[in-house]
Amino acid sequence: MEASQSIQVVPHTRVAIVGGGPGGLTLARLLQAKGVEVKVYERDFNRDSRIQGAIVDLHFESGLKVLEAAGLMDAFKASYLPGADKFRLVGPDGHFYLDEHTQDSEGGFGDERFRPEISRGALRDLLIDSLLPDTVVWDSQFTSMKPSGKGWELHFKKGTTARADLVIGSDGYRSKIRPYVTDIAPLYSGVTLIQGEIEDPEKACPAMNALVHNANFIAMGTGKSIAAQPRGDGGLAFYASSLYPENWLETSGIDFTNVEEVRAYLTDFYQDWNPVFHTLFEACPRFILRPLNYFPMDQDWETKPNVTILGDAAHVMPPSGEGVNTAMLDALDLSECLTNNNFTDIPSAIAQFEHRMRARAAELAKEALEGIHDLSSPSEASIKKLIDQYNQSGN
Repeated sequence: MEASQSIQVVPHTRVAIVGGGPGGLTLARLLQAKGVEVKVYERDFNRDSRIQGAIVDLHFESGLKVLEAAGLMDAFKASYLPGADKFRLVGPDGHFYLDEHTQDSEGGFGDERFRPEISRGALRDLLIDSLLPDTVVWDSQFTSMKPSGKGWELHFKKGTTARADLVIGSDGYRSKIRPYVTDIAPLYSGVTLIQGEIEDPEKACPAMNALVHNANFIAMGTGKSIAAQPRGDGGLAFYASSLYPENWLETSGIDFTNVEEVRAYLTDFYQDWNPVFHTLFEACPRFILRPLNYFPMDQDWETKPNVTILGDAAHVMPPSGEGVNTAMLDALDLSECLTNNNFTDIPSAIAQFEHRMRARAAELAKEALEGIHDLSSPSEASIKKLIDQYNQSGN
């Protein structure tokens, strides 16, 4: 295709990205590198107003590939957490099935099997620091938008407005931009997590903190599991999971705003487990109930001319280690479609991106759905399967 026929308008297009997570910030970095005018509208009051959660591992074929394309690999190497990619798997009695801390470290950057961990806060910071000043517009909770000329007028909770020629939703599973793209509703996976956060686990639950040992930790028993991960700030996040009916919040009789009720339920549910796991519940000051949903794997929609979505806003799936990586890969794909001169207009570029994104996400969602059932309601066979997978991976 001749350059004169290409999408040269993009560098002169005002792009609004709603949502300042890894996907949105990565997209902003990649577009700015091509000279695109872009703003990221983020609901957080400022970059320090909220803890960003547990660590995340980046993969050779996705997250790390994108950081390389964005020119941020050196920044990542200065910020990642060596050794935090280790895996520990135990039974309900605390007996180890697998402990990578006892194995010699293998691989490193450039190795396809190497999946270095970084705290979500550190990843967010390095992406923000890579942007031009004032790219992120803080305290901008999106409420609605309406057509304005060939673009959009965006409205925010604090009363401010903004205009853009192209709007991209990177605002997570409960995306406020998604309804402008599609009305396809999510489905329930059958799995629910009870999530807890502990600020100082070294003092609050030292035995449990030692068992996690700054690793990706999971304890698996028949029909239930507990996963735990260190946070970049020294805290600990954990997730008690099992299979529950979709309306369990209403039918359980548990008031999830009542910490003592939740603790009593968890202690009873895991009563035959090693008491060290009960110290997690005692140390936790609050709990969050998280039913795991996903968008249908065969979802499709008609491309809109000046709005699209990526990451969890487009294809949320059960936790599998792919969420952040896939959002960053979406960002790379979209940035390339918008700036690689292969399309005559923005709708054509968006259509190609969405087709590629949905196809990739469908495959990953299928794997994630199968995996989360094995992890959250394990059987002896699924535990053996997981051990075999790790042994065969060479990790």
